Amino acid sequence: MLVWVIYDITDDKTRNNVAKTCKGYGLYRVQKSAFLGNLNMNELDSLAVECEEMVNEDTDSVYVFPVCDGCFKKVKLIGDSFDRELVSDQVITKIF
Repeated sequence: MLVWVIYDITDDKTRNNVAKTCKGYGLYRVQKSAFLGNLNMNELDSLAVECEEMVNEDTDSVYVFPVCDGCFKKVKLIGDSFDRELVSDQVITKIF
């Protein structure tokens, strides 16, 4: 399933660790604090747990949420956007 991860993290080291974790799950960075890609439910849950362990829940926020293919196709992209083909059609090698 297609998954968005969007975060607002105050600490640089924590923010970099969350970004590395997202990349490790094969997610594609679409903006500085936003990743998108395909994960199964186990991977989504694992990613959420890893992020929860890294962040300060008093100052940071991480959103991990699935989006259906039909809804993703309705997304309106304004300005310099990412390549939908990279997110929806690519075969991703995941590193754990």
